[in-house]
Amino acid sequence: MASREGLRTWLIVVAFAIAMAWMESATVYYLRVLVDRIEPYQAAPLPIHGTLGPVELAREAATLVMLLTIGLLAGRTLKTQIAYASIAFGVWDIFYYVFLRIMSGWPRSVFDWDVLFLLPLPWWGPVLAPVSIAVLMIVGGTLITQRTAAAPARPIASTLWGLSSVGVALALYVFMADAIRVLPHGADAVRAVLPDDFNWPLFIVALALMAAPVAHMITAQQLPLTLEASRSTQP
Repeated sequence: MASREGLRTWLIVVAFAIAMAWMESATVYYLRVLVDRIEPYQAAPLPIHGTLGPVELAREAATLVMLLTIGLLAGRTLKTQIAYASIAFGVWDIFYYVFLRIMSGWPRSVFDWDVLFLLPLPWWGPVLAPVSIAVLMIVGGTLITQRTAAAPARPIASTLWGLSSVGVALALYVFMADAIRVLPHGADAVRAVLPDDFNWPLFIVALALMAAPVAHMITAQQLPLTLEASRSTQP
């Protein structure tokens, strides 16, 4: 059960993330119009105009700082701070694509390729991939932040979070695999790389590993409710 204060904080974080998503979408739209890349999946996907490249990298780093900052302000403990940052990241990511679609007509489909991030190397993947992770972040962050009482620690929980970390690493590899492959050929090759195949099987494994602690939290919350319901029906 969520407290009124917890729900209010959750709504504030979501409102911030939605507003930030509009700013992000507008900025990316301006940049893509400037470099003639409304649809990013085309030849020479990352053209460099003057200092545009370094400025864009700094902007992406600033975006991460903003999402982390709202989490630090919203949460009371390190766990809830990370959880609120995850909620903000997930909401921001989803609405970024919603607003970009409104502004530019792209993406036309959740299977359209996008260059997702540039740090430390360009990330490539269909829109559906980051959005599925964003949904997971929102659900997991909400489960952590909206419980009025902390669930008792279980030994399996740390193991599941360890598996989740492996899933994160695998997902990052899938997104950056093509950039890693051409990295020995230099920065120009990295900027010019255009993937033609997404490793869905490995990504699904990564997503399942990331979902493991979230699934555990859901079942852990449902179990007390089930036990309480069974007790209430006993004569």
